[in-house]
Amino acid sequence: MYERKPQWLKRSYNPNNGQREVLEIIKKYGLNTVCTAAGCPNKTECHNSGTATFMLLGKYCTRNCAFCKVEGGAPQTIDAAEPENIALAANSLKLKHVVVTSVTRDDIEDGGAAHFASTVTALKRHCPNISVEVLIPDFQGSETALRKVIASNPDVINHNMETVSELYGEVRPEADYRRSLKLIENVKKQDDTGKIITKSGFMLGLGESSHQVYQLLKDLRGVDCDIVTIGQYLRPSIAHRAVSRYVHPEEFEAFGSAAYALGFKYVASAPLVRSSYHALQAVSAVRDK
Repeated sequence: MYERKPQWLKRSYNPNNGQREVLEIIKKYGLNTVCTAAGCPNKTECHNSGTATFMLLGKYCTRNCAFCKVEGGAPQTIDAAEPENIALAANSLKLKHVVVTSVTRDDIEDGGAAHFASTVTALKRHCPNISVEVLIPDFQGSETALRKVIASNPDVINHNMETVSELYGEVRPEADYRRSLKLIENVKKQDDTGKIITKSGFMLGLGESSHQVYQLLKDLRGVDCDIVTIGQYLRPSIAHRAVSRYVHPEEFEAFGSAAYALGFKYVASAPLVRSSYHALQAVSAVRDK
């Protein structure tokens, strides 16, 4: 049985013409979104405002994380037209900021890095005034793969830590805490322009302690991460990891204040925050500093 969710996690469903337009354009270009694949609680709000987070490289992930709703299965053939179609969709939606993520594809030599780079390039060509954020997998620690993404010059490179180091073996058994930190650090080291913003995010309610959360925040600042997002883990199904607790909004505020004190340039910390939530506001806030 599911534990009853507290009132602060309940959202109303009020679709409008903005959502219908987004869904029509996604369908027109045959695209996938993480909004639907991961069951994001903010999907309606974002769609109503004319935004979505595009998901590259098919619907099926090669990993099996205990928290994630994205389906596992046999990887799909890469759609060579996908970068162009995402750019056309972003142009049709008149987006100012676009977020592009992917399923993890450990079956591809570069983990899909070249496909990410092609998508950034297409977006910049079709929408020269747009800012582009890529939410990337760990590429199994390949610096060569990461360099391909950096060379395409996205405005933001995001890689989510997801949880504290002590829970990786249970929650992200095919990932590695230090490898993910190193990826974020390497963005700054490899970015010759010095302009790429780094970002990460994680969830509460997986079984972590407050001390472990503070250590994760310190570790992220230790690799010069600019933006952090913190949200509540919500169990997608009975087959997924159970929620250890529903964290009160005041506790999220405390973690947010601690993150700012450590030197993050922008922090979003609240129960319904997700990695791409209000992403444009985050980028604008960092650039204004």
